[in-house]
Order: sequence, then C-alpha cells, then structure tokens
Amino acid sequence: MTETLILEPDTLWNKVITQTQHALLCGALQPILTEYEIIGDTGVPFLVRIVTNLARKDAAKQEEDKKVKTEGKPFNPFLPYDKELFVTNISDTHLCLLNKFNVVDHHLLIVTREYEDQDNWLTREDFIALGATLAQIDGLGFYNGGKLAGSSQPHKHLQLIPFPFLPEIRLPIDSEISSVQYNSDQIGIIPCFEFIHAIAPLEQNWVQSPVESAPTLLEIYYKLLKTVQYEINSPKQTGDYNLLITREWIMIVPRTQDSYQSIGVNAVGFAGALLVRNIEQLKILKEIRPLNLLSNVAKLK
Repeated sequence: MTETLILEPDTLWNKVITQTQHALLCGALQPILTEYEIIGDTGVPFLVRIVTNLARKDAAKQEEDKKVKTEGKPFNPFLPYDKELFVTNISDTHLCLLNKFNVVDHHLLIVTREYEDQDNWLTREDFIALGATLAQIDGLGFYNGGKLAGSSQPHKHLQLIPFPFLPEIRLPIDSEISSVQYNSDQIGIIPCFEFIHAIAPLEQNWVQSPVESAPTLLEIYYKLLKTVQYEINSPKQTGDYNLLITREWIMIVPRTQDSYQSIGVNAVGFAGALLVRNIEQLKILKEIRPLNLLSNVAKLK
C-alpha cells in the first residue's frame, strides 16, 4: 500500500494557531485550567498540574452518557468529529484535531479517519502520520494503548504535545534520557525507572522522511514490545501499554492499572508530567512520590 501525505510542509503550526483562536472564540475548545508545582524525585523535576475546575468536562461526560443511553451505542467524538476542532488532513488514513479539553496549549490528536480500535497494535500508517506531525512540531508524541494505559476513547488516536512543557523545562525526563546506556541491540532502560520498560534511540532526521522511515520505526516498535514480553501475533494488543516518542527516541511501558490511590496516569506521566484533580490528590502524590506512583501502575521488574 502506498501512503500519500496530504499535509504540506511547514504549514501545521500556523494551522494549529489559527484553528485554536477560532475554536476558543466559538467555544468548541474548552481548556481545563490548572496551576502547577514541581516535585523533584531522584533528580527528575516532575511537573504536576493541579486542576482548578473540571465542571465543563464533567458536564460534557454526563451529556455523553445520556446520549449513549438514548441511542444505545457508544459515543464516538471522532465519528463525526467536531469541525470546529479540525486542524488539517495529514494523510489518506489520518487527520489532526485539537484536544477539546486541553490541559496544555496546542495539544493535538492524530486520529484515524475510519474507525479502528484503540487496542489494536500501531501500524505503518500510524507512524507515517505521527512522523509527519513531529517533523513540523517538535514535541512528545504518545499513545495510550488500552484503558489500563489511560485511554478514554475506543477510536484509535495518537497525541502530540509541543515542547517545551514549561519555559524552563523542555521535557522533565530529559536528563534521565541522556544517561541511558544502550546494549548491542540498541535497547536501553532509564536508571531511575524501577519497572519494566524499554527505550531505543532513533536515527537523526527520521521525521524528514516519514513515509520512508515508517517501516524502520515499526520494526523498532515491535522490537521494544518483544523486549517487554508482549506477543504481536494478532491485530489486537496482548497487554495494555504506553508509547512515548520524540524526534530522538521511542519508549514502551507496559501497564497493569490506570491509576493508583485515585491518581490517574497516562503516557505523559512517564515523561515526568502528572495531573491531579484537586489539592487532596496533590497531598497524596507528595506522600507516595511520583516514581512510586509510576511503579504502582506499571509492571515491576
């Protein structure tokens, strides 16, 4: 199959800015306001956002639940998608939307045009779309593979958050990534992560040729899955996991539960960014420490 990129070079950021302004004005984009604290743990400056108001998101969830009961089928925000949140077409198979309830600015969703399950393995086409997006916006790409990995929607979608996470922090785990030592198979682990995971470096400038790079990226993805003992013999994933990817590296983290002591964790948590719903959860997080939180939702070695 030949994949065609529709996204034109050097256009994505302007499209994101323009559509963000429009979506804010018309009310389609409803940011979740937060404050933040930095909690250091074993040298990692965890960025912890504290939600100040979830009323709009909770109200939207109640409306979704009512619609499900009335129509008798699961609600899918991507079929059809909200046109006010549409940023651009990426490829024959994927398009880009703004995240309606964004915690950080310019949080993007990379969504399959046709319905695919979120618990299917990623494909060559997924990596093409993700690569084309990362080529134009330097940031953290990620995937929540299954409910235990923090996924809230069954329709397959990858995500991208631009760098830096804060003006003074590009990505909280950057210093740990730089200390990774890779074996002869080019697989490594992050020293302070006391749970099963696997990380691999990526070739420089792979994003400049996302179509050509996708088969290699897919091969590395499979290698990482095998490293963490996941079988890939069927279209459906054999365990929930998070994928994190930047222009420089790609990482897989198997998951055993979606939260610990009521604090939810998705892929971004393993990049050093966490979200708590209130001050009470913040107190709990300070008591248990961020790395212990991650260990309790991942697979221990």
